[in-house]
Amino acid sequence: MSNPVETTFAPVTFTLGAVAELNKLKDQQEIADDFGLRVGVEGGGCSGMNYVLGFDQKKEGDQEFVIDGIKVFMHKAHQMYLMGMQIDWQDGLNSRGFTFNNPNAASTCGCGTSFSV
Repeated sequence: MSNPVETTFAPVTFTLGAVAELNKLKDQQEIADDFGLRVGVEGGGCSGMNYVLGFDQKKEGDQEFVIDGIKVFMHKAHQMYLMGMQIDWQDGLNSRGFTFNNPNAASTCGCGTSFSV
């Protein structure tokens, strides 16, 4: 396994709210140290691609980053879809959950978790 890349230029960024919520989830779920946050894409959804966000173990083809103290795994092939994306946490009356501000998305769905390029 390769060492994590500590970088100031990461493929994605997190808002302060997202960092706080991710750390809270990691503590609540007692996530093991060999797990990291998987950020990626998968086919499906109403616009063609869905975002993947969840704690997982490192897999072949993954790059590892440390972003705001959070270990992040991302498959190398997904970076072209996610480069420059900001992940935020919304905790309002109208919406609650993680949101994705992706400059690479040509269109997004009303659900906020599906996009096309």
